[in-house]
Amino acid sequence: MIIRQVQDTAADAEAVHEVSRAAFRALATSVGEPLHPPPPPGGGPHAVARLARTRHLARTDPEGCWLAEDGGRVVGAALSMRREGVWILALFAVEPGLQGRGVGRLLLERAAAHGRGCLRGMLCASPSPAAARRYRQAGFTLHPTMRLTGRVDRAGLLDPGDIPVHPGGAAQFHLLDSVDRRLRGAAHGPDHAFLLAHCDELLIVDSLAGSGYCYRTGGEVKLLAATSKRIAARLLREALARVPDGEEALVEFLTAEQEWAVDVGLEVGLALGTRGYLAVRGMRPPAPYVPHPGFL
Repeated sequence: MIIRQVQDTAADAEAVHEVSRAAFRALATSVGEPLHPPPPPGGGPHAVARLARTRHLARTDPEGCWLAEDGGRVVGAALSMRREGVWILALFAVEPGLQGRGVGRLLLERAAAHGRGCLRGMLCASPSPAAARRYRQAGFTLHPTMRLTGRVDRAGLLDPGDIPVHPGGAAQFHLLDSVDRRLRGAAHGPDHAFLLAHCDELLIVDSLAGSGYCYRTGGEVKLLAATSKRIAARLLREALARVPDGEEALVEFLTAEQEWAVDVGLEVGLALGTRGYLAVRGMRPPAPYVPHPGFL
């Protein structure tokens, strides 16, 4: 078994994608749930974004991104990053047939070393009991999370509210980083440029009442942060109003602190369920906040 750094190459990005896809498909089968969203033929834009994310993190955090190889074949991967004193685990996957044999432990040890000295940590955890046990043993507090899914009932969106929402761009990155630091103690920094390039839209609120932002792709709310629940709810309603006709909405990894999001989702007819955990160390779950599982 060889543990090596992920390289900024198409081959390594594809290897990470394949091993994570196999691991998460096996998990979905074991817990009896469908993949959401279902993978389109050829992988689609979600696959393109995941490949690009691996290469992005291999550039920004080479010491936090690791592969496990067995006989020249990639059988596991861990991607992590440091952002202003917060260590974030972006992806952790081991080939189903090798789980429980120490591969994951070796990968996490290398990835965690990248966060040495960080006082805070975050990750989005799957429903896997083995993963939950491993993260708890590493000192993370596990907060069960909810998700909202389904078709948006546009009758629940008739009142747009009195807070103006505008399209955003790179010129607002300083505002976004300011909101990030207030809520999670660290800016996303270079990740905002990646998200802007790979999401359909960035929505911004910047008013006397406060600030906030939301990234949206198709029916998915990718990341939302705001300085008040009122602004967060306004951003979420606007994002859901922009879900294309015929597509299902998805808002996930909502902790109990995000009841404002649950209320908005129920108002527009989305179904509420539970899945996975938001795991944090040395901090409380950010609020009001909807994390991006790959960038938190």
